[in-house]
Amino acid sequence: MESMERCIQEIGSGVFGSAVFSDTVMQERLPKPIYKKLKKTIKEGLPLDPDVAEVVACVMKDWAVEMGATHFTHWFQPLTGVTAEKHDSFLSPTGDGKAIMEFSGKELIKGEPDASSFPSGGLRATFEARGYTAWDCTSPAFVKDKTLYIPTAFCSYTGEALDLKTPLLRSMEALSKQALRILKLFGDTTTKRVVTTLGPEQEYFLVDKEYFLKRKDLVYTGRTLFGAKPPKGQELEDHYFGIIKEKVSRFMHDLDAELWKLGVSAKTKHNEVAPAQHELAPVFATTNIATDHNQLTMEIMKKVADRHGLACLLHEKPFAGVNGSGKHNNWSISTDDGKNLLDPGTTPSENAQFLIFLVAVIKAVDEYADLLRFSVASAGNDHRLGANEAPPAIMSIFLGDELTSVIEQIETGVVKNNGTSRTLEIGVSTLPVLPKDTTDRNRTSPFAFTGNKFEFRSVGSSQSIATPNFIINTIVAETLSQIADRLEKAEDFQAEVNAVVKEIIKNHKRIIFNGNNYSEEWVAEAERRGLPNLKTTVDAIPALIAEKNVKVLEKHGVLNAAEVHSRYEICLENYIKTIRIEALTMIEMASRQILPACMAYTGKVASTVASLNAAGADASFAKDELDKLVSLTSSLKAAIDKLGAKLEEVDAHEGDSLAHARAYKDVIIPQMNELRDVADKLETVVDASLWPIPTYGDLLFSVI
Repeated sequence: MESMERCIQEIGSGVFGSAVFSDTVMQERLPKPIYKKLKKTIKEGLPLDPDVAEVVACVMKDWAVEMGATHFTHWFQPLTGVTAEKHDSFLSPTGDGKAIMEFSGKELIKGEPDASSFPSGGLRATFEARGYTAWDCTSPAFVKDKTLYIPTAFCSYTGEALDLKTPLLRSMEALSKQALRILKLFGDTTTKRVVTTLGPEQEYFLVDKEYFLKRKDLVYTGRTLFGAKPPKGQELEDHYFGIIKEKVSRFMHDLDAELWKLGVSAKTKHNEVAPAQHELAPVFATTNIATDHNQLTMEIMKKVADRHGLACLLHEKPFAGVNGSGKHNNWSISTDDGKNLLDPGTTPSENAQFLIFLVAVIKAVDEYADLLRFSVASAGNDHRLGANEAPPAIMSIFLGDELTSVIEQIETGVVKNNGTSRTLEIGVSTLPVLPKDTTDRNRTSPFAFTGNKFEFRSVGSSQSIATPNFIINTIVAETLSQIADRLEKAEDFQAEVNAVVKEIIKNHKRIIFNGNNYSEEWVAEAERRGLPNLKTTVDAIPALIAEKNVKVLEKHGVLNAAEVHSRYEICLENYIKTIRIEALTMIEMASRQILPACMAYTGKVASTVASLNAAGADASFAKDELDKLVSLTSSLKAAIDKLGAKLEEVDAHEGDSLAHARAYKDVIIPQMNELRDVADKLETVVDASLWPIPTYGDLLFSVI
C-alpha cells in the first residue's frame, strides 16, 4: 500500500510511462534532426530510414541499460492469440576477455525468430523455419523485467503475415486512405492521416490461487467444467459497483502501478455483476497502441494476481450460471489533430460529414455482419454470446431514439417539427442539430453508438482485440471507398451527399435495432429482416472465406487469399483443440477425482444402511439415499465411458477441418454437457468433506 501511495504521489513527476521509450524520452535524447525524421515516419506512416534507426537504436539501448535492462526482445503477437518473445543480451565480446553493450539499427529493425512452431494454417511447413519480426515504430518500446521490449510485426520468409499486428496496421492504413478522400471532398486539405482510436474495457475474475490450483479444469482450460450452482449467485445484484474487498483493492492498486509505469492508462476499476468479477478500463489510444496495451494488461493482471495469492481468470465463461466476461471495444475515428469524425458537431456542414461516416459504418456492419461475427468467434465466447448477459450472435446497430428519428427524417426528406413538416436537405440550415449522447445506453446491443464512438460489446475477454478491429477498419474502409467513388464524380456535390446518405439509410436500415436484443422476439424479427444468426463459432468461421469477404480483405491489402485461408484453418484447429482439451480434462477429473469420491461416499452410506438394518432400525431414508447415489454414480461412469468413446470416434475421422469441428460441436459438446449434468447432481448429495474439488461457493466467495 505504501509503495502504491508513493506511486500516486509521484505520477505528476514522472512515474506514468517511466518505463517507456516515450515521445518525451525521444525528444530529450535523440538529436533534433533524427527526432523530427522519426516523428514524421510515425505520423505519416512513411518507410523508416536505416540511418535514423541506427541512431535510435544506440540511444534506446543506452536508455534501457540505465533502466536496468540487460536484454532486448522483439515482442510480437503470433496467431496463438497471446504474445511471444525471444530475449537476446546487449552483450558483445570484444575478443580480449571483455565485453561491451551493443545494439544496432539492424537489430532494432529486424529480428529472426523460429517461425515453424507457430500456427500458420499451412503457410509454413515445419522444415521452413525462417520468420522475421519488424519494428513497429508507431508503438513505443518499454522496459519490463530487465528487458527492452520492442513491439514488432511477424511475417514469414516469403512475406505472409503470421501475426495479428500486421493486418491491424494494414487496416489502419486502408481506413486512413479512404477517410482522407472523404475529408478532402468536404474541404479538409490539412489532415495528413486518419487513425482509429480504441478504449477496450477488460472484464476478469479473481479467485483464491490455492483453490485455483486444486481445479485441473481451471488450470488446463481456464474455465470450470464441473460445478453445481451455489445457494447465492448474482441474484441480489449486490456485487455490481459494490465495495471493493480489501485483498482485491490491494491487487488493483498494484496493477495500476505496474500498468502506469508501462504507459498503460488504466483509468477505471470496479466490481462487475458476478461475484468475484471485476473490470478495468483505460483511456483511449490509437488502435495499434491500445491493442498492445491490452495484451500487456492481460499479462500483468495474471502476474500481479499471482503475487497476491490470487488467480486471474480471463476466460469468457469461467463459471456457469453467472455472467461471463467480455471486452467492450469502444471504437472511433479521428484525424491526426484529434478531431473525432464520429462526433455529430454543431453545424450543418459538420452534420453532413458526420452522417457520411455514420452511414458508412451502418452499411459496413450490414453488408459484412457475418465477417464481424467471425471476428469474435471462439469456443469460449460461444458460452457467453446470447446468454442474457452479452449481445446475441446476431449483429445489429443501436443508434438511440433521437438519432434514429433523424435518420428516418433524412430517408423521407421530411423534418418533423411540432406537428409541422418541411423539406430536409443534408448540409443546409434545415438539418436539425444532431443528438450527441442524449439517449440511454443499450447494454444488449452488439454494436452501439454512444455519442461519438461505437461500442462493440461482443468481443470476448480473453481474445486479442486485433482481429475485431482490423475487420471493422477494413469493412468501413470499403464503404468509405464506395462513397468516395460516387462523391468524387458528382457534378453537384451537395445533392450527391444527400442522395448517398438517403440511399444507404433506405438499403441498410434493417441493421438498426434499438430494442432488447436478448428477447426471442428480436431473434424472430432479425430472421424476418434477413440478418444472419451464426450462433456458434463453427457456424461463423466459414464466413471468413466467403468470396465477398476474401475480396474486401484483398482489395484493401489487409490479408491476401492465402493469409485468409490460413486463418480459417487455424481457427478451426484452435476450436477442435480447445474442445478436445476440455473433454479430456473432464474425463480425467471425473475418473480420478469425482468418481472415486462418489464411490467412497456410496460405500459409507451402504455401511450405514447395513448397520441400521442390523440394529432393527428404520433404514428406509438411508436406503433411498443409497439408491439415488448408486443410480447417479452408475450414470457418471457411463457418461465418462461414453465421452471417451465419442472422442475416439470423432478423432478417427479426421480430415476435413470444418467437418471435424462440427463433429466436436454436435457430438462432443452435448456429451460433455451430459457428463457435467450428472457430476453436478452428485456434488449436491455427496458429503462435502469428501468432494474432491473446490466448489463454486469456495471459488466465488473465498476472496475477502
